[in-house]
Amino acid sequence: MIAAHPVLVGGGTPFFTALDSWVNLNLVETRTFPGGVVLTRYETRR
Repeated sequence: MIAAHPVLVGGGTPFFTALDSWVNLNLVETRTFPGGVVLTRYETRR
């Protein structure tokens, strides 16, 4: 079993701009593809 915990971290090559606080996310979609790849899509919680 692999568990993924989505976090936005600082370090390495930035993927997002600097964050001043936690970003609350809602999981809105998951899809499993052949070969075991799993897509997870999130949106910011309002």
